[in-house]
Amino acid sequence: MESVAGTAPAPCAAQRRTPRPRADALRNRERIVAAAREMFVEFGPDVPLDEVARRAGVGNATLYRNFPDRAALVHEVVLAVTSRTTDRVEEAFAAESDPFAALSRFVHAAADERIGALCPMLSGGFDKDHPELLAERRRLEEAVEGLVERAMSAGRLRTDIAVGDVLVALSQLTRPLPGIACPDIDRFTHRHLQLFLDGLEAPARSELPGSAATLEVLRSGH
Repeated sequence: MESVAGTAPAPCAAQRRTPRPRADALRNRERIVAAAREMFVEFGPDVPLDEVARRAGVGNATLYRNFPDRAALVHEVVLAVTSRTTDRVEEAFAAESDPFAALSRFVHAAADERIGALCPMLSGGFDKDHPELLAERRRLEEAVEGLVERAMSAGRLRTDIAVGDVLVALSQLTRPLPGIACPDIDRFTHRHLQLFLDGLEAPARSELPGSAATLEVLRSGH
């Protein structure tokens, strides 16, 4: 049957927009990612997934409906931590007029995001070169690079370092230490980060051995 003149034909099923996930389904997914992030920090990326589901307050079926395997969940946690850490850069830019204060604010905020916990996950069996992860990592690197360059241009940051030095130290100082005898080691994190930041401030108080850790060096592994 021909359509009435001037009346658009009704869209077929294939053209209809995919319905958005329900609010409760989105909340469940967010709870799973948050619980996994906490437990990966506490116990490492090999924590049983049923324990993640239990902490998230959902059933195993709900977890596997969102994340069919461990690699999918690790992917989402790495993506979430990286994205949230980039948000902390943007917040530091907006909140601090002093560029070194902005860098300091970001470093402490990134510690609270537990960015160091990504290290064990990145050595696991999932696609580290997934385009989504690469794009988010690049966004983070460019944002931190902007903080570093701004502080250096203002004469507030020593000039013999590079953005990789900040990222490496941040990762090392916030990474959970396996088997450590002190269970409350996290309470020292911000203290030690401040010592690190004091060493970054210009004028430099010592000469650094070796060469600066640039992003290119970190990417090449040399």
